[in-house]
Amino acid sequence: MPFPPPPRIPSGPRRRTLLASAAGAVLLTGCSDAAEDAGGGTGGSPSLSERTRARAALDSRGLVERYDAVLAARPALAGRLAPLRAEVVRHVEAFGGRVSAGASASASAGVSASSSGSPSASVEASASAGASAASSASPSPRGSASAPGDDKSALVSLAAAEKQLADRRTTALAGVDGELARLLASVAAAGAVHAYLLTEAAK
Repeated sequence: MPFPPPPRIPSGPRRRTLLASAAGAVLLTGCSDAAEDAGGGTGGSPSLSERTRARAALDSRGLVERYDAVLAARPALAGRLAPLRAEVVRHVEAFGGRVSAGASASASAGVSASSSGSPSASVEASASAGASAASSASPSPRGSASAPGDDKSALVSLAAAEKQLADRRTTALAGVDGELARLLASVAAAGAVHAYLLTEAAK
């Protein structure tokens, strides 16, 4: 099914909010599709789709860790980064993974210090039945141990990570089909929006 063209991005102070909402709407479609696809696996060795899904879950979990590293070092960015991090947590869960309770607790504490009403806490609380498949896959690239030293470099670093992962998922579309392909495309689109927002915020 062809994807609809991306919405026109208006200029002005509401641009960031509108983009984040658009990314969430795209992802919601992918999440519902993934739930329908989750029961279709067969016994025996993991299929290409199962391996791709597990890999994607770990990649998103690694991206959450990058956000957490930046939030720990640059707490003033919590209000700006919390919605994006919450979306990445949803990506992990959509692919059948989960974010550790410790990471969720520390991130929630940082967000509450500078922002109220974030949806990340409820998002991070849900666990997926496919977490064991993601855990058994090969390790995902993790966030850098040393967080960037200023806000701008932190935002640029996260933007680069989001774009790299979105590009990788777009490439992975060639190897799968059906609902997983749709989910990969949805999450890749959300990642591209995140990269744009972070790049704009760094200017």
